[in-house]
Amino acid sequence: MYKKITQIITKIKSKKMNISIAESCTGGMLAQYITSISGSSKVFTFGVVTYSNQSKIKYLNVPHKIIKKYGAVSEECCNSMLKGLSKISKTKLYLAITGIAGPNGGTKQKPIGLVYIGIKKNNKIKISKFFFKNKNRDTIRKRSVYKSLELIKEFI
Repeated sequence: MYKKITQIITKIKSKKMNISIAESCTGGMLAQYITSISGSSKVFTFGVVTYSNQSKIKYLNVPHKIIKKYGAVSEECCNSMLKGLSKISKTKLYLAITGIAGPNGGTKQKPIGLVYIGIKKNNKIKISKFFFKNKNRDTIRKRSVYKSLELIKEFI
């Protein structure tokens, strides 16, 4: 995984870009992986863990009505997280992750392993929905980070 991260950091640098991230279910794991690479400070500008609904509302300005209507694990919430992140951090690339890592908290409508990852560059936004069937919390979080890295690589 570290080789992949190094390649992504190099690519972001070569494009003269930088990135900010907002994490929920991954709890800062993506930031941890990125910052484990020497030189990542040249591209990684800002990271925030908004694990609770209240923190999403307070720090990313996710409207309470979005969380109430769609839930914190939804395309709508992920989109709002991206928009809020872009207002508090001035970078060229933004990424947001929200999901249910388990082992508790899942429902039939939103099972454990459901994750939304959104990425924004300029006015272009892409939100992807994933369902990681492995019910192991750590595996779901790591797969979310891995998919985030793939999306960054694709998007830049």
